[in-house]
Amino acid sequence: MSDLQGRLRKLGVPTAPDPEGTFSSGTRAAVEAFQHRRGLRVDGVCGPQTWAALVEAGFGLGDRFLYHRRPMLRGDDVADLQRRLSSLGFDTGRVDGIFGDQTASALAEFQRNTGLPADAILGASTLRELRRVTPRHVDPQLVSMVRDRERMRQAPRTLLGRHIAVGEEGGIDPLVTALRRRLRSEGAVVVPVLHPDGSAQAEQANTAGVEVYLGLRVDPERAGCAAAYYAGYEYESAGGRRLAELVQALGAAALGVSAGGARGMSLAVLRETQMPAVVCEVGPAALVVQRSAALAQALAEALTAWAVTPPE
Repeated sequence: MSDLQGRLRKLGVPTAPDPEGTFSSGTRAAVEAFQHRRGLRVDGVCGPQTWAALVEAGFGLGDRFLYHRRPMLRGDDVADLQRRLSSLGFDTGRVDGIFGDQTASALAEFQRNTGLPADAILGASTLRELRRVTPRHVDPQLVSMVRDRERMRQAPRTLLGRHIAVGEEGGIDPLVTALRRRLRSEGAVVVPVLHPDGSAQAEQANTAGVEVYLGLRVDPERAGCAAAYYAGYEYESAGGRRLAELVQALGAAALGVSAGGARGMSLAVLRETQMPAVVCEVGPAALVVQRSAALAQALAEALTAWAVTPPE
């Protein structure tokens, strides 16, 4: 408990008035504030994802060597490296704080361009060079975001032949079945992704090489339709945001409930997927089952509109 409180305070999130080693209202409020800041589900519980995010937040650039390994290194230092490289024109892929293949390739390319050994390891000499080189513009645009938009512009303006992952945690078979049927009628190739864990869903979607992921989650009691897309470390998925805006608006209309908005989050399934990804949360469960056909139609229309009109 003292470790949790110490990490929160180090990040500027006070746990007062709780005494050291005591989890009460102050520490719970601090956990909630941290979860909100990091784009996690806000429940005041320091579970595995929240704890992992706390550990990652404790790493600053230069605290450790960064390199590609399995399991992949994660942390705010990795995100800082990705932002710096991307602002210089070296494409790391999305800024997600995960040191994967694209980050390693971008780092090696930077090293080659600056006359350093291209070993894709961020050590002292590479870090000095990275800090020495500055972008040409005062407010540089990340090349990863530019290329994301360009890929969307070049993609087909139809669902015909597009590979779409439909993710779920279980318990909403009528909606999932109706959506798959509707998407297949549009000529899409539907890849079912069923697992209670977001990281496992992301791995399945990445392995299948789909072009877009749409996850479905039911709130058993609360009426509404909201959607989340990946955003974190001053980066956001333009394609994910565009789809989330369409999903929550059309989904809410189909259910006859309030639109809960589109929010940038760093949920595991959004952060770890390599394609535009959205999680749609709808409720209540009884209404979702009753109007599953209408909701499936609305979600298919959202995906069609997303394909037809890419983000600016």
